[in-house]
Amino acid sequence: MAGAEPSHAGLYLYAVAAGPDVRTQGAVGLFDGKVYAIPGGRLAAVVSEVPNDRIRPERRHLGAHQEVLKKLMEEGTVLPMSFGIIADGPKAIRRILAKNHEEFARELRRVAGAVEMGLRVVWDVPNIFEYFVDNHPELRAARDCFLGNYREPTQEDKIEVGRLFDRLLKNEREAHVEKVEEVLSPRCSEIKQNPTRNEKEVMNLACLVKREALPEFETAIFEAARLFDNDFAFDYNGPWAPYNFVELSL
Repeated sequence: MAGAEPSHAGLYLYAVAAGPDVRTQGAVGLFDGKVYAIPGGRLAAVVSEVPNDRIRPERRHLGAHQEVLKKLMEEGTVLPMSFGIIADGPKAIRRILAKNHEEFARELRRVAGAVEMGLRVVWDVPNIFEYFVDNHPELRAARDCFLGNYREPTQEDKIEVGRLFDRLLKNEREAHVEKVEEVLSPRCSEIKQNPTRNEKEVMNLACLVKREALPEFETAIFEAARLFDNDFAFDYNGPWAPYNFVELSL
């Protein structure tokens, strides 16, 4: 896979692949480093040399990391590593492969032939609280009772209304996720619910999809979207390396 390896501060680890025959990717790694494979048993680690022992998560570095994974995914299935893993050298990489060999092999079998697709659904409304007030009479009544203009609301009043809003928000999210998963599940190997990032986000799903099932999956996204009105916006993305479905404890 590679010739003599010159001295360096470390080897940056991008991914682990099945089989030692992984194509060299060229100078596409961090700091324009040559990306190559270090075999170990039935596996191979994909690495490049880096001048530092710690890499800041800057956009250019994150972009290079993702670009390498993208190229590897075009060749076959890989286990993507988290950003910033640097080993001392080839011996350290081989120790990682040897010590975690069975775990790597198990996870590679789990995601074989599959990619990760993301689906994010949001409430496409100007004000999420007012949207819930308009659609939930009990919240509207609590808002009028505790936050009405006839008096200054206390902190306890605000907390009470906030609790009711949070409960309704949670219940609606769960109902909407169940509805979407019912449509997507037949086209996915696995679906993982990631935490929502703000109040307007309804769901943030990661879907493990076989490559040959991608057209069916995309059709299912539109089927699911038709179950919702114009107050919801669907955004799907991918394919990605299966980050959310690789469970490793190195």
